Amino acid sequence: MSRAIPVRCLARPLAGGLVVPSVSLIHNGHAVFGSLDADRARRAFLQRLCQICSHPLEERFFVIVRPADQQQGYSPEPAHHPECQHYTAANWPMLNGTASHYRSRPVLASHPAARPCSDPSCPCPELTPDEGHSARSGRPADRYEAWMIAARHYVLVFRQDAPDVPVGISLDVPILRKHVLREAVLPADHAALLDLLRAALGLEQP
Repeated sequence: MSRAIPVRCLARPLAGGLVVPSVSLIHNGHAVFGSLDADRARRAFLQRLCQICSHPLEERFFVIVRPADQQQGYSPEPAHHPECQHYTAANWPMLNGTASHYRSRPVLASHPAARPCSDPSCPCPELTPDEGHSARSGRPADRYEAWMIAARHYVLVFRQDAPDVPVGISLDVPILRKHVLREAVLPADHAALLDLLRAALGLEQP
């Protein structure tokens, strides 16, 4: 179920009817949904900004968490205001469950938008690709949860080899609330086995 654009986001540009997050990679004037601009993300982390509207975070905020994020102890994306999180959860295909797999992207050396670029004036080769998204390319969607954290527990995790470069927001803090945005998509062979088990037990398909 789609949600109206939050008031905070009314000044943000749109692409395909969706708000372009402030940390999204922009290539040749086009938003590359699903890929972060490393410089914009770093600014959002350090200045405690919402990744969607770019306004300062307030008393409480949300972070998006996958199982891999929970294992490593931090969320690798900047935080959201509650209303911005509700908007993205309702409208982003990967979060609302309408996308079953991550978008497949060809491997193009040093190109963050994962597409050929013939514009000699484009600065794209100088931008840092979103390595996490590249690693997930084409894979079944993960389980996604939204965790609410109080602003006083906003703690950044930094790269060991670059202590001024944040890699995410620590999850080793008190969590006020958690809710599931979507369940993981099982690989085809696992899904088939689960269907056989349900049939053997006389259970209805979900």
